[in-house]
Amino acid sequence: MINWSLREIEVFIALAETLSFRRTAERMHLSQPAVSGVVARLEAGFGAALFERSTRAVQLTDAGQALLAHARGLNAQARAATAAVRDVVELRQGRVRVAALPSLAATVVPVVFARFAARHPGVRLDLLDTLSAVSFELVRSGEVDFALTAENPAYADLSYVALASDPFVLLLGADHALARGRGPLRWAEVADLTHISMPAATSVRQYADATLLQLGRRFEPRYEVEHLASIDAMVAAGLGVAALPALAALVARGAGVVQRPLAEPVVRRPIGLVTLQGRRLSTAAQAVADLLRSEVLRRLHRPRAVRGSAQASSRA
Repeated sequence: MINWSLREIEVFIALAETLSFRRTAERMHLSQPAVSGVVARLEAGFGAALFERSTRAVQLTDAGQALLAHARGLNAQARAATAAVRDVVELRQGRVRVAALPSLAATVVPVVFARFAARHPGVRLDLLDTLSAVSFELVRSGEVDFALTAENPAYADLSYVALASDPFVLLLGADHALARGRGPLRWAEVADLTHISMPAATSVRQYADATLLQLGRRFEPRYEVEHLASIDAMVAAGLGVAALPALAALVARGAGVVQRPLAEPVVRRPIGLVTLQGRRLSTAAQAVADLLRSEVLRRLHRPRAVRGSAQASSRA
């Protein structure tokens, strides 16, 4: 089997088109002896003359004619492969699949996806909004490139890179007695209030459970609902209060709801990127991840309004 390079294919095609060693050398930026050497290696490899040479002309042989069509096809395929790789590297096409906590999928991810899509319309973006444990499994199975989620030590076989930490706040109805203040509220002073919380499997609930357990209290919310819009509506109706991470509170911040920081202790939910151990993200996936990091930090560090009007249906 002949072993020939793409460069040799290009030299052969150039000579077949120009039928001139001098013009081929000029086109390929080679010396004429170098062009002759390429032809000699090809003819030796195929065991057949590819060109008829005379002092006046160069012509393709029948073997050369047969090779030319295939050589052009191979050259076209090689160029297409090179262009495809370059397109991916330069973010002209490709696919990025992201799993994210619903509270993040409803806040930071849409902004980042819109910004990225405007710059790189050829790259397809997929979003799966799901709970933390499911996000880790999606990464483990390779169904997503990475997950944007809360930290979970149970998945030590996966790589977790911290982006930011999400402080807890308390949502209260505008008519609640504690809604008039502006400073932080202590967890101990709100523990006995009627709470509306997420199910036990969510990161929100797990952090609230652990915090009150540290204070020697058991967290027993009166209502458990999955969607942040439901929490928002129930808080606004005066049915109770809700302890949420700040990014989740951005989703549940409807009119009639007041937000106050929680302290003693200050509880922060770590947010980070989860990937497979040893797996390097594609250029496009890394670009999306970098934008997500910037947007998470921007959301957490900008001043937050006490009241809001936006509502959404999501789970944290």
